[in-house]
Amino acid sequence: MTRKKNQRIKVAGLILSCAIIAACDRNFENPVGDEDYNSGTADFSKFVTIGDSLTAGYADGALYLDGQKNSYPAILAQQFAKVGGGAFNQPLVSDNLGGLLFGGVANPDFGNRLVLNAEPKNPPSNLDPKGPEPIAGTPTTEVIGSGLNGSVFNNMGVPGAKSFHLAAANYGDATGLGAGTANPYFVRFSSAAGTTMIADAAAQQPSFFILWIGNNDILSYATTGGIGTDQKSNTNPSTYGSNDITDPAAFAGVYNGLVTILTPANASAKGVLLNIPDVSTLPYFTTVPYNAVPLDQLNAEALNNNLYADYNEGVQTALGGTEEGDAEVIKRKITFTAGQNAVVIEDDTLTDLSGVGLASMRQATATDLLILTTSSKIGTLANPGNANSAWGLGVPLEDGDVLIPSEIQAIETARTAFNTTIAAAADADPDLILVDVAAIMNEVKTSGINYGTGFIDGTYATGGTFSLDGVHPTARGYSVVANRIIDKINSSFGANIPPVDPGSYSTIFVK
Repeated sequence: MTRKKNQRIKVAGLILSCAIIAACDRNFENPVGDEDYNSGTADFSKFVTIGDSLTAGYADGALYLDGQKNSYPAILAQQFAKVGGGAFNQPLVSDNLGGLLFGGVANPDFGNRLVLNAEPKNPPSNLDPKGPEPIAGTPTTEVIGSGLNGSVFNNMGVPGAKSFHLAAANYGDATGLGAGTANPYFVRFSSAAGTTMIADAAAQQPSFFILWIGNNDILSYATTGGIGTDQKSNTNPSTYGSNDITDPAAFAGVYNGLVTILTPANASAKGVLLNIPDVSTLPYFTTVPYNAVPLDQLNAEALNNNLYADYNEGVQTALGGTEEGDAEVIKRKITFTAGQNAVVIEDDTLTDLSGVGLASMRQATATDLLILTTSSKIGTLANPGNANSAWGLGVPLEDGDVLIPSEIQAIETARTAFNTTIAAAADADPDLILVDVAAIMNEVKTSGINYGTGFIDGTYATGGTFSLDGVHPTARGYSVVANRIIDKINSSFGANIPPVDPGSYSTIFVK
């Protein structure tokens, strides 16, 4: 996911379970003895992974040292070493803060990782609940002149990378940072300024590789609340904005090209292709409810009478009288009652009534997805001098705060097409296998996963799967993904690689 300046996230009623934060003490029982482990028909002597932040070990809104050491590729390499796997080098950052320096200067757009502020308020207040915030400290990880350039790294995960970035020349050239043609995470460790990520990966002639790319081709659009363009039918990624959805045909061409570069690099190579999860399985989009506003009867009536009576009447006058118009009047009517209330949101798919002074707004429904950062915005004043300007009440949440159904559909249409391409690539080559991460994340969301010595689910902060950014897994979450990859390798290539105990890996960090 593309990095933005860290925002504090407040989730009302957030309660932490020590059982979730602490690692499980029970030992994970290996199914067989070490002497029975084997690689089957696979060769792990040169293991290379290529992808985005999920491959890099990104978590809690940043790339930090412990996150990298617990990336799913690092976990896999540890297990592959038991069946002949070779050394696995990662472009490790310099600290556990996660921020970046550019020529010695910290960049606020690449801030420190999130930790949970669990300190009680004095006095307690439901309006200022405890929540994640950036950890204090001055980062030491330098982007320019890192000393890593020219070295060889098995983990080619680069936060922010989209599918077409993997073959983009100069993506690791520091001179392109200002223009946005380069990625600082790849600038840190690219072998040369003009190289590409896929070239650096293929040059290692991997005997076994994992390719997980395409998340950011929809995720940057999703995490910004649909601020971007669905580039369907535009197959030229060089014209895309940073938050656009990649055209499925463009993705297919790029993805198949990446596979055809990786597979011939080593004639005996085998590999794993990972697909793209549904955004609705990520707590970044499911934690804040659409009806997030509690009101008593007095405040509900005040909002109805003072702020929305004229709006409701104006919508009725402008649109009422036809079956279609009456349906939109119902959709747009804003009414508050005692109890939990739906927030007010912008919706640019509504009929434009700006000519008669009426905004395109309505109350949210269960089909809308409010992004995680709105938890610290709802109820605060858009205009500090106006008590009626509370976000989500007197002022509608903005387009970038919520995914509406049409945006969700655009994301899902593209994701489905991407996953079809990925599955087809795996089906076309007997040396490639597909790991269905989308199904894993859906399992996390719907039922949770019992991994033998413990349990994880998709609940934000306390579920154990996801880090505090609500998108990237915790070390424990990454270990569960690693185990599912091991399961598929074992069944597909006749290997017997031992899993890890997810209970021995950490979840979230508390201040």
